[in-house]
Amino acid sequence: MTGFKIGNRCIGADAPPFIIAEMSGNHNQSLDVALQIVEAAAKAGAHALKLQTYTADTMTLDLSEGEFFIKDPNSLWAGSSLYALYEKAHTPWEWHAPIFARARELGMLAFSTPFDDTAVDFLESLEVPAYKIASFENTDLPLIRRVAATGKPLIISTGMASIAELDETVRAAREAGCRDLLLLKCTSTYPATPANSNVRTIPHLRQLFGCEVGLSDHSMGVGVSVAAVALGASVIEKHFTLDRAAGGVDASFSLEPAELASLVIETERAWQAMGQVHYGVTEAERKSLVYRRSLYVTRDMAAGELFCADNLRAIRPGLGLAPRHAESLMGRRAGQDLKRGTPLDWSLVE
Repeated sequence: MTGFKIGNRCIGADAPPFIIAEMSGNHNQSLDVALQIVEAAAKAGAHALKLQTYTADTMTLDLSEGEFFIKDPNSLWAGSSLYALYEKAHTPWEWHAPIFARARELGMLAFSTPFDDTAVDFLESLEVPAYKIASFENTDLPLIRRVAATGKPLIISTGMASIAELDETVRAAREAGCRDLLLLKCTSTYPATPANSNVRTIPHLRQLFGCEVGLSDHSMGVGVSVAAVALGASVIEKHFTLDRAAGGVDASFSLEPAELASLVIETERAWQAMGQVHYGVTEAERKSLVYRRSLYVTRDMAAGELFCADNLRAIRPGLGLAPRHAESLMGRRAGQDLKRGTPLDWSLVE
């Protein structure tokens, strides 16, 4: 068994999907907006609220040239330096405690993605129940060892990582003390398309690494996440905002409140629908058996009269003999007078 708990929530095949609302930088540098996002996520039914813990200085250098400047015209962040982007997107560290406290008050778990050792130390001081490693850091083995050494559940996004790289990552986490590990299938494009999501990888990840699996979903809507749950995902992470039109570094590929509520409902329905391999009548279907076809006398018959197509038919409801007996009954005689509408039974056959 690979299941485990984060706080009081069970993670695994026997529990409903665990839905994480990722705030990222969608607060637009307003603590009031950040707290509104927490409240909206809780109202929508999310089970956890996640932040990202870094500063611009812990992420990159304050340069606006060369590889430190985003020139790709297709990027959401074209025309910005990496430093300016992270300065705009980061969640001030002094906000973490009130955000986490509000989430807990509303019944959600709250944790974060650290990007260096200082972030891990800070989050440990806040007693977070779990950690998430982002796709771009899934090959940062020193960071993974540092997080794993806390002994807390570890969620790692797999974006861009090869099997060999993931093997190194998982080995590093396990050797450093991680017992409860979950890998999130992730496509590191923003937004991701359904065609580029490859959720069939999810059961393969479980088979390869013997751990829980899930999806970090950057696609629009909830369809990809529902498909992932049907393939065994026990955790779904989605970026979340109050209003895409309000803007924000990740707003364009984030869910709005009504969409997050739909995600919670539809992924749980998908999980419930998985069930077990089953054939035959379920207890819930038993009352529906009456609507099957069965053999009925379709006109009045005298005792001794032969059954034929004119007086015996397979119709609804299903209180008579099964239709498969019709051929063997043709040419046999009625054992007594029979009224039209009588369900046929062997006791009525001579």
